[in-house]
Amino acid sequence: MVPSQSSRLSYIDWMRGLACLLMFQTHCYDSWLRPDLHDSALYHWSQLGGTLPAPLFIFLAGISMALVTERLREKGIARNPILKQTVLRGAEIFALGILFRLQEYALGYKWVPWTDIFRVDILNILGLSMILMALLCWLTSTEQIVAARARGIAGALFVAALIAMLTPPLWTTHRPRFLPWPLESYINGVHVFPEPQHWLFPLFPWAAFAFAGLAVGFLVFTSFARRNEALFFFLLGLAGVGACYLSRFLDESPVRLYAVYDYWHSNPNFLLMRCGILLIILVLVYAWCRWGLVQMGFSPVIQLGTTSLLVYWVHIEFVYGRLSILPKRGCSIPKATFGLFVIFLAMLALSILRTRYKKGSVRASQPAAQPASVPAA
Repeated sequence: MVPSQSSRLSYIDWMRGLACLLMFQTHCYDSWLRPDLHDSALYHWSQLGGTLPAPLFIFLAGISMALVTERLREKGIARNPILKQTVLRGAEIFALGILFRLQEYALGYKWVPWTDIFRVDILNILGLSMILMALLCWLTSTEQIVAARARGIAGALFVAALIAMLTPPLWTTHRPRFLPWPLESYINGVHVFPEPQHWLFPLFPWAAFAFAGLAVGFLVFTSFARRNEALFFFLLGLAGVGACYLSRFLDESPVRLYAVYDYWHSNPNFLLMRCGILLIILVLVYAWCRWGLVQMGFSPVIQLGTTSLLVYWVHIEFVYGRLSILPKRGCSIPKATFGLFVIFLAMLALSILRTRYKKGSVRASQPAAQPASVPAA
């Protein structure tokens, strides 16, 4: 039996929900564990898992952009209205990122520096990446959907590679120091520090994940992928494994293209490795959603994925903010783990309430069924 379109694409929400779970555990252990426990194996594994949510969210934003664009094209909508709709959505996410930073400053003004208002966070870069992807889709669009899709794939891969290749000099030897630091920070994440910070989310290299996802999203709509879905994802997994091996091979090469070598933060080889890991995760999640227990009914992970922006926004305040449910930097591992479980249940409940409210609003906005006509008296 061929799965329906909704079940076929459930892996996107599951993967987004996985990013939420990884984000919860990283933030909870980071915020609540006592400083002496930051040397524990649990904490180190937790932080390693915390390197995945950001690229997952950005990568999935690229896939979602491709899906939205393809569906609008199939409805016969012209490229200018598509551009307007997708750019406005990106601008909305960017504005929410600014609002989030203002909220965090307002709630923590006694200890949060004013410069944090201009900190480049993941929502900021998500919004800008969506705008840039919308422009690329507009530039590569043609009247023939197949040709537009092929040009979109080629263009997205080219931009992703270009961003990766430009990142090292923009972080080191060719920094745009002429820009004010709030603007330069969007290029290399320098913020108020002398050097770029790897814990921020500048366009270089983070937008590359979005364009890589855009290429994958367009590939999902190719005729080959639609006819041979399982084989397509198997080949996608092989491509992910190949990307990881290619990353290590290039890194071990004696040829060095850049004056400053920083594999773990700005080097294109590391970005290639992470893209390979993202592809492998995507294939595993697809297999789980198609043949695993997800088919049996309600999935908490998918539920979280459908409201990932909301749970991201809310959980931060209950973990890092004034409303933290546990004392920050004062908990044992069992206590912090219990708090993580509470956060998971609370965010799942919030997600379910949001979904039910949204469905209720949609039903309320639909016109009532008209009764059968009655002959005039």
